[in-house]
Amino acid sequence: MELKHIKQSQWSKARAGVLNTDHGKILTPVFMPVGTVGSVKAMSSQDVKETGSQIILGNTYHLYLRPGTDIIKSAGGLHEFMNWHGPILTDSGGFQVFSLGKLNKISEDKVEFQSHIDGSKHTLSPAISMDIQRILGSDIVMAFDECTHYPISKVDAEASMHRTHRWEKASLDYFREGGSLYGFQQHLFGIVQGSVFSHLRQESAKILTDMEFDGYAIGGLSVGESSDDMYEMTDIVTDILPQNQPRYLMGVGKPENLVQSVALGIDMFDCVLPTRNARHGLVFTWDGPIHIKTAKWKEDFSPVDSSCACSTCQNYSRAYIRHLFKAGEILALRLASIHNIHFYQDLMTSIRKSIIEDTFQQFYTSFFNTYKI
Repeated sequence: MELKHIKQSQWSKARAGVLNTDHGKILTPVFMPVGTVGSVKAMSSQDVKETGSQIILGNTYHLYLRPGTDIIKSAGGLHEFMNWHGPILTDSGGFQVFSLGKLNKISEDKVEFQSHIDGSKHTLSPAISMDIQRILGSDIVMAFDECTHYPISKVDAEASMHRTHRWEKASLDYFREGGSLYGFQQHLFGIVQGSVFSHLRQESAKILTDMEFDGYAIGGLSVGESSDDMYEMTDIVTDILPQNQPRYLMGVGKPENLVQSVALGIDMFDCVLPTRNARHGLVFTWDGPIHIKTAKWKEDFSPVDSSCACSTCQNYSRAYIRHLFKAGEILALRLASIHNIHFYQDLMTSIRKSIIEDTFQQFYTSFFNTYKI
């Protein structure tokens, strides 16, 4: 999967490019809203499309457990099931197995776990994860990996990294043997691990590059380590990964993380933050996040963000959205979610524009001077 370069920043490692999939092109840098169970929470697929989102993320673990692969296969794949006809990326389920499932046993070739829903017993392996993602029909498939907790010892991090490499090689071999179930091309990404140990991150990036995946992700970050550690590991890895393929920083993050990580050479992001925060009344603006439920906005009839062109800001005031939250109205969650996803897409569009126009350094400086955390 080639990243077609449009522009490389002369000031940093930021780059603007294009990824082509059979469900449409993706302009990078790009933020992917998270639709864990086939839904970006509180939003319809049409809502998501109208925010300018190009690609969304689904989750192998959750969709496998509910509604199950038989249902999704009968629907014709995840695109048809959820009425989203743009590109989809699915993660492998590895993170959720270790974070949500009651873990029973890790062996060399599989993980046996209990469902967080009903306690039923299941198995995930590189082959099973690939089979599930083939049935989901995602455009971008993630290799099966183990995401470690933080903090972790160097010894444990190294053992986990090597296990991940074996699983990823097995994922790649199995993936290459099969074909697409629905007639369009799927692409497989490898995932760099190694926690916050620079030599492990370097080793992982080199080993996975030699395997020749279609693209590369950086996993195991934004799990409790400091922002400085996250940026350091990202910087190290992007120096090693191929220049002509996409780089995806998994589970990141806050607006300031996105700007900084683009400067370090990242092309793709995902995070639950914009919709999760929206449901709790925290909305993003170009001046920084605001807590819309506080009394400060009770009589403020201005838009959430006057510079935002989303349907929420065009039609509803801060005072009204605050009222909806206080009244317990479901509409509050939808309007705040639409705005936050729209803000993230505006941010990525502005970043891309500044890279193409050779003004990314000015954008970077202006953003961090204006955006108050």
